Amino acid sequence: MVYIITEKKSNILIIKINRPGVSNAINYDLVTEFKNIMDMVFCDGDVYSIIIIGQGEKSFSAGGDLNYVVKMSPSEAIDYANHVHDLLNKIENSDKPVIAAINGFALGGGCQISLACDLRIASSNARIGQTEVKIGISPGWGSTQRLSRIVGVSKAKEMIFTGRIVTAEEAHNMKLVDKVVYLDGGYGLGKSFNNGSEPKELILKEKLISECIAIAETIGNNRSAALRISKTLINKSRDSDIQTGLFLEQLGYRFWLENLKSKRRLKK
Repeated sequence: MVYIITEKKSNILIIKINRPGVSNAINYDLVTEFKNIMDMVFCDGDVYSIIIIGQGEKSFSAGGDLNYVVKMSPSEAIDYANHVHDLLNKIENSDKPVIAAINGFALGGGCQISLACDLRIASSNARIGQTEVKIGISPGWGSTQRLSRIVGVSKAKEMIFTGRIVTAEEAHNMKLVDKVVYLDGGYGLGKSFNNGSEPKELILKEKLISECIAIAETIGNNRSAALRISKTLINKSRDSDIQTGLFLEQLGYRFWLENLKSKRRLKK
């Protein structure tokens, strides 16, 4: 089975987590395929932005595949966690901006994948949570670090300690997601509309993808070198004092100015 499907739209790569029959639960082979895709994207100069989404309409990803995890020894579980950490670091440190298109459930490891992305855009039916405590384990794929940096220490503790699942609107209010995509026209919970041909979840997902593509296109219209420098500096700011961060920003700014001057000289 192919666990990761890719689709290219102009200079945007859409990466689809493809286990819809099990809510896009994550196993070792899926992570391996995902890492290989991220390595290939790194070398692809025609890709300016990346969108990650779950296949189907119900889930971005419901997290780690428990049927797979329960068979592991403690050492195997640590190896698996390191495998996932490597993937999430590739996403977080990618030189391309990465957008998580959160459709439906993003729980546990699914939430942690989204936390490694630069932006999180959610459909109005998204449900997000760090639910590991509900099965008696603590997060092992980075949310104790990334979540607190996004929503603050207190809110991260509340989410992780309770295992509570939040709505898209609440996630937006706490800055966990950057934007929520809604259906137009105030449709209710009927089975279908749009001339009765498509269920509302499918239309909502299509609208979510369209919004993420629009954002990715806006990003792609900017100079890629400037984006790479800006992303690196913002990521480094979490581990640097402000003076070091400002010094690095000046170096990046100077590099970009010199780059512009060189291009202008070549045109003369």
